[in-house]
Amino acid sequence: MNYALEIEHLSKQYGSFRLDDVSLAVPGGTIMGLIGENGAGKSTTIKCILNLIRRDSGTIRVLGMDNLREERAVKEQIGVVLDECTFHETLRACEVGKILSRIYRRWDSACFEDYLRKFGLPRDKTIKEYSKGMKMKLSIASALSARPRLLILDEATGGLDPVVRDEILDEFLAFIQEETHAILISSHITSDLEKVADYVTYLHKGKVAVQGAKDELLDTYGRLVCARSDLAAVDPALLAGKRVSQFGCEALIKDRRAFCRRYPQLTVDPVTLEEIMLFTVKGDASCAD
Repeated sequence: MNYALEIEHLSKQYGSFRLDDVSLAVPGGTIMGLIGENGAGKSTTIKCILNLIRRDSGTIRVLGMDNLREERAVKEQIGVVLDECTFHETLRACEVGKILSRIYRRWDSACFEDYLRKFGLPRDKTIKEYSKGMKMKLSIASALSARPRLLILDEATGGLDPVVRDEILDEFLAFIQEETHAILISSHITSDLEKVADYVTYLHKGKVAVQGAKDELLDTYGRLVCARSDLAAVDPALLAGKRVSQFGCEALIKDRRAFCRRYPQLTVDPVTLEEIMLFTVKGDASCAD
């Protein structure tokens, strides 16, 4: 299998925080969703890929190239959209295009103009006159117009309304129709990832907590809602997390089908990526009073 991005045993120490032994691989023609709570290590991982910060250990390969030894060649193949627009606010969209055309050898001016029209971005207004959503669309248009093979997105849909988000997600799906293209997208909007991601890596406190094909994860995990007495009778090895309130118990089931075979009297519902996150972050250590 050809991988657009391979990270093996990546570690980085930041004071009391540690990105600890993170590994992931993004095959060509796919989208990897990177999820996790604030401070889980998502942005640190992306900054290490871009060599904005130096990793302590591990390897990162982009399209088969080492991101340190072949940094210039790697960055020619990457399009990046961070959570905030990085262009100076006094610039106009047409000026952004001229500047980037001198930076990227593969820059496609016609593609950039097409995206400005498609996204409804005025060429001659300054960026400071743009809304947050417009700034994000300008960043996405710029990234795609550099004709990258790997697109890295950090909260790229966060400032957009649902209609525009769907439009942008369609662009991402179109991008990966070319099998040499791939996307790594970090997002708090897990419903977006459920629509477009092929794989998911969930970081929790700097470590990989859950990882795999998105459809398999959603098909395998389940959500149990029951009384405390029912949960007390369940084998804890079958649970990935649990929460208790005065109204009852909830639990994240590791293997929905195996659980239902063993406890047919209990009902297990489908689960979302967001629920997998919440159970991991907020799950109770026990069901005791």
